Amino acid sequence: MADQSTSTSIMKPKTPHPLQQIADTPTHKLLLKQWLKEEELILGRVSLKETQINSVRKEITNLYVFFFLFHSLSLVILFNAASSWAPHGGGALCRRSWIPSLCLLLFSLGLIWAVRYKTDTEVHLEKMLEREKEDGKLLARCVEELKKKGVEFDLLKEVDALRRAKSLHVEAKPVRKWSARDFVTLFFFSASCFVLVITRVILCD
Repeated sequence: MADQSTSTSIMKPKTPHPLQQIADTPTHKLLLKQWLKEEELILGRVSLKETQINSVRKEITNLYVFFFLFHSLSLVILFNAASSWAPHGGGALCRRSWIPSLCLLLFSLGLIWAVRYKTDTEVHLEKMLEREKEDGKLLARCVEELKKKGVEFDLLKEVDALRRAKSLHVEAKPVRKWSARDFVTLFFFSASCFVLVITRVILCD
């Protein structure tokens, strides 16, 4: 009896490894190749988005520096002009103070719009980067499940479950009423108003 059971266990076919099952099944093999290629493409897009975000952040920093540098130089120039015109009568200079004030206002509004545009671009790129990373995680989990289960991997069922989990994760994220870019815009607007007041004081006092 022992010999018979031993021979039966020897004759019983061994279940092939899931990777071997995938290699022997053209559809699963092609699917795995496509997913691995898509993973490489996602990694490339993630790297590109990170480079773009860094570039936009540098541009925003340059705009900050240019804003303060321009207003500082403008106030120094206006102060020197007011000092040189004071002995000859500052009334005319005060009456014309709306010209530099208007120029400063237009410049400030233009720079505020540029900063806002760049920050919106940064937020958009960050959302795209986050979406690419989420897609990469979903695809990595699909590849892992496929390698683990072999031909038993149910494409529709498994991918559907992972997508539902991803959508629930996205819906669970809180919605912010105020963001950092709103405070930045408010700060620059306040700084611009302060510069206009200082300009008026320099030219008329």
